[in-house]
Amino acid sequence: MSEERDAGGSTEAGCRICGAPLGAPVVDLGLSPLSDVFPAPADLPRERTFPLQVHLCGSCGLAQLREFANPDELFTEYAYFSSFSQSWVDHAERYAEAMIEQLGLGPDSLVVEVASNDGYLLQHFRDRAIAVLGVEPAANVAAVAVEHGIPTLVRFFGVEVAGELVAEGRRADLIAGNNVLAQVPDLHDFVAGLAVLLAPDGLLTLEFPHVLRLLERNQFDTIYHEHFSYFALAPVAELLSRHGLAVVDVEELATHGGSLRVHARGRGQAVEPTPRVEALLDAERRGGVFERATWLAFAEGIDALRRETLAFLETARREGRTVAGYGAPGKATTFLNYCGIGPELLPYTVDRNPYKHGRLMPGTHNPIHPVEHIAETRPDYIWILPWNLRDEIAAQLADARSWGARFVVAVPRLEII
Repeated sequence: MSEERDAGGSTEAGCRICGAPLGAPVVDLGLSPLSDVFPAPADLPRERTFPLQVHLCGSCGLAQLREFANPDELFTEYAYFSSFSQSWVDHAERYAEAMIEQLGLGPDSLVVEVASNDGYLLQHFRDRAIAVLGVEPAANVAAVAVEHGIPTLVRFFGVEVAGELVAEGRRADLIAGNNVLAQVPDLHDFVAGLAVLLAPDGLLTLEFPHVLRLLERNQFDTIYHEHFSYFALAPVAELLSRHGLAVVDVEELATHGGSLRVHARGRGQAVEPTPRVEALLDAERRGGVFERATWLAFAEGIDALRRETLAFLETARREGRTVAGYGAPGKATTFLNYCGIGPELLPYTVDRNPYKHGRLMPGTHNPIHPVEHIAETRPDYIWILPWNLRDEIAAQLADARSWGARFVVAVPRLEII
């Protein structure tokens, strides 16, 4: 495996939002491969690793990584399909129902989702006879959406795409961007495009994991190269404001370990923000999100969790107990590589996504099998790597209790369920 330390950007590069210089990293997770590039055995000689370091902007407060990989490399073919999580599909359906009622959407409306994945969200609007359009750069994922009747433009979203759609006479009454903002290296082009495409009385909603919860709940494994930025409400409000958009409401969600759903409108609508906006901004300040000391203490907690997890796995091996993983999410790449957990401690993991079967976890090379492999091998412990789906996965694997298997999660702390 090659190591690349200086490719693409430097610590002297400016902040993605305000351009201020960035200082030394506040979190250093060592060298790690790209989290969602699952190699086949023949691909291993070409696998690359990059420094995984978080920098905190002292001006606007954005936590961010250096950019090491071209978005074309990361997202034109993608291993994540949203519809494999039923709880996430249910979450999307609840959102659609709420937006249809709140905005009075109907046959004359247009709903656009940027980074629309496999159509998991837009299907719920389509089923209510509302016009939809997805914009998704990953051709393999977009093809699934098209197959299910969701019109999808296979492009990276930005000012150019938005301008083309407006020239065709299309403006969006609702734009949704779920878990995409972190994956955008050029935030200004992206948000400028949203402002162009949004109808004068339209609503924009953006969902993203809240960095306050990342810090509070030890969610270090959500840090990986495909996530260029880690957002609090304050920097997002600053970013939107630079493009004529104003935050009018914010919801705190349980998804992905604790997320925000920001509601924004054009400043011309003159909508007063709800009290929840100022309350959350105050909570971020009190939580120390923008202070280096908070991040440095977080880094110390990560190292303690690494030692605890390794001790559990080594004890299980010494006692002759077997441990299998469930899931191959991007967060597992960070966790396994930071801790150095290869097949000798975690012989395999399983995943529902056929795309990953027969491939290896990036960097640590744990084999990835179909879910049925769990029942065939009957491990003593099943480590749920996508800890945000622990309840859904534990329910799916209820039969494993028949041979005495126990479930394990490691975030926010090591826990045997």
